Amino acid sequence: MNISYKWLKEYVDFDMTAQEVADALTSIGLEVDGVEEVQTIRGGLKGLVVGKVLTCEVHPDSDHMHVTTVDLGDGNEPTQIVCGAHNVAAGQKVIVATLGTKLYDGDKEFVIKKSKLRGVESYGMICAEDEIGVGTGHDGIMVLPEDTPVGMPAATYFNLESDWLIEVDITPNRADACSHWGVARDLYAYLVRNGIKTTLHRPDDKAFAVDNHELPIAVEIERPEACLRYCAVTLKGCEIKESPKWLQEKLITIGLRPIN
Repeated sequence: MNISYKWLKEYVDFDMTAQEVADALTSIGLEVDGVEEVQTIRGGLKGLVVGKVLTCEVHPDSDHMHVTTVDLGDGNEPTQIVCGAHNVAAGQKVIVATLGTKLYDGDKEFVIKKSKLRGVESYGMICAEDEIGVGTGHDGIMVLPEDTPVGMPAATYFNLESDWLIEVDITPNRADACSHWGVARDLYAYLVRNGIKTTLHRPDDKAFAVDNHELPIAVEIERPEACLRYCAVTLKGCEIKESPKWLQEKLITIGLRPIN
């Protein structure tokens, strides 16, 4: 059973590290096989910052590249960056990969280095969505809202935080721990037993209130003596579309691929 550290914290209050949580669970019978850091975006967007394009001139030896100067908000002189995107322009707030930043393309990685493009030196890269893993768009660079602070780390702008995957080996008698809620209840009991002040937060189910008792699918219990209670629920009004970002991140963390 893969448990997200951050997801677990939504249900029970604690200040322990992921490894301390793992040790606690193991001590109460939920043996943890491993703890692994999980980054929603590979590399955690390290080295990427918000910059402001101060000037943008046509490259003297190219009909599609531009020579820009970009304020990175670090107090230094503007950084010269050669950019090949058609939509780059002065005044824009953009995401910049600074020198030394690692970017990833599938299993491949490359480091942003000082380069010379058709005779003009470039000290960084102005990025498109797919180049940094925050989207699939490649029709030009990302242009951020005008009020985005210059110098802000991209990880902060995209609200990106690492999570920890806690892998619990579930034995056949512990079906109750086959969910984050079940593990949270056990961890809560451990904390209370050890005199640690905490609170257990039940998952919010207000959005799933029953508003219609009509059941369009007939249910017949053929042997009532063998089935004392049978519950059936129907859902309607569902729309097939891309899952929200918060849900995608949770599923990716525990090793599932979000579809819709």
